[in-house]
Amino acid sequence: MRVRVNSTYRFDPVPMDLISPAHQGLVKGDIVKVVNLHGCPKANTMGHCHVEKDGKFMGMVNTNSLEKK
Repeated sequence: MRVRVNSTYRFDPVPMDLISPAHQGLVKGDIVKVVNLHGCPKANTMGHCHVEKDGKFMGMVNTNSLEKK
């Protein structure tokens, strides 16, 4: 799935994000915002993106773990 920067999505982790998480404490059902960070790969690169929750950076997730609200 392709995601758009500055859009919000519901987090529903796929096995990759459950087994080897690269995020800090996201749980199923959290609402997250996709962000691009300076000096980091842009969203959708290799099927991943960086997310924040309530304005706090939470880490990197697989784009397949994100669903439209």
